[in-house]
Amino acid sequence: QVQVVESGGGLVQAGGSLRLSCAASGRTGSITGMAWYRQAPGNKRESVASIWNGGNINYADSVKGRFTISRDNAKNTADLQMNSLKPEDTAVYYCKVTNSLWSTYWGQGTQVTVSS
Repeated sequence: QVQVVESGGGLVQAGGSLRLSCAASGRTGSITGMAWYRQAPGNKRESVASIWNGGNINYADSVKGRFTISRDNAKNTADLQMNSLKPEDTAVYYCKVTNSLWSTYWGQGTQVTVSS
């Protein structure tokens, strides 16, 4: 089992920045990827950014150029630096961890609210 905990959410004005952190613990030796998702009220959960062993990184079109995902393999953490935030970025942000068997583990989420 892998436990996942997110932190760093909060309230920020449009144009501001926030940094989210995801920490994985437990059976972390087989982690192959870490990703951030978000879900706004009434919307489906959507992928924001992902980073995989070997360095492959993907971003949703809506956040390209504004968000940056990074990973510390030694600490089993993945951060999401969010700049130039917009009100439409308001959502609960979740971290997802994937292992070599393609099992996935989710955190409880952290709220990000961007005021206009």
